Amino acid sequence: MGPARILLTAVDAPDLHFEPPEVLRSTSHAVVAFSWRHVPVRILLNPFNHLPDAVETTQAFHDFWYFWGDVRQQIYFDNWRLIDGITFPTNWVEERNGVVWRSTQAINVEFNVELDEKGFEMTAGAVKQSAASPGWNRPFNVKQATTLAPGIDLFAGSWNATVVKEPDGIVILEAPISGLYTQGVVKEARKRHPGLPINAILSTSDSWPHTGGVRQAVALGVPVYILDLNQPLLDKMVSAAHTIEPDALQKSKNSKGPHWKIVANKQEIGRGANRIELYPLRGASTERQYMVYFPERHLLYASDTLALNDDGTLNDPELMYEVAQAVKRENLIVDTVFSMHQGPMPWEKVIALIEKSLKHS
Repeated sequence: MGPARILLTAVDAPDLHFEPPEVLRSTSHAVVAFSWRHVPVRILLNPFNHLPDAVETTQAFHDFWYFWGDVRQQIYFDNWRLIDGITFPTNWVEERNGVVWRSTQAINVEFNVELDEKGFEMTAGAVKQSAASPGWNRPFNVKQATTLAPGIDLFAGSWNATVVKEPDGIVILEAPISGLYTQGVVKEARKRHPGLPINAILSTSDSWPHTGGVRQAVALGVPVYILDLNQPLLDKMVSAAHTIEPDALQKSKNSKGPHWKIVANKQEIGRGANRIELYPLRGASTERQYMVYFPERHLLYASDTLALNDDGTLNDPELMYEVAQAVKRENLIVDTVFSMHQGPMPWEKVIALIEKSLKHS
């Protein structure tokens, strides 16, 4: 699919055909289309020099774009040079869903270079580990559970999730990683508290692994609490087609759309010992996150801000400094804090780490 082979790949395709011309950069281009490994491909050919100016595909990716389902990729070829008798583009610009994703420039181009096969060798252990990896669609792990308070259970992992029992239902804190993972959290919540409905799912950040299970929550018809600034992003994510690798929302017949609960100011959820208060952080680096506070427990969930390095220092002191500012602003009493990537810690210890980092900054 690279520029050196794309036209040869097209010629070999049994379904190669013309499509209507298309204007690209103010110039009408001929369009040839075919499929390659079940991926639809379109090549836009310059009418003057007959070179491929752009290649378009629609496919499902397994990197960040995994969460966007059917992604329209456009790769533009630029800065053509004659190298050893071959006209070759030395600059590639890749867009995904109309957004520039990356640009690659070839400083030096050589053809038919002899390669050392040892550079491509992998150990047997690495091959086995790679083959066994589920990628983002990983299952939920129930083994690492910590009870933070009666009825509040934290399930640790690369991305933490928390199940909160209220008198009249269950609140799930975070829908991370994938639909499969969030489905596992919901299943465990119902197992621990049979007969209680899922009243709400809280999604506290716009970071892409944090929102990976939001489509699953929408498919369930559960109210999802999201920050006001994150609604445009999540609206697009929920409406994105997933026909290539259908998820629960794509398969569902839920035509009502998401049941968003927008967090723009302080909001209260539930009642009793595990009642919850939500507060937007609004910091310079935390403006797209909100924190979750359990006032009867003096327990704070700090979204994606608290993480420790191997030496016990704060990974990003600025983030926790902004949390401390928000706690002071809202007059909260905090004894224990935890986050998406960190288990429970004494609040006093975190404050000490913030002060220590400020002294060394």
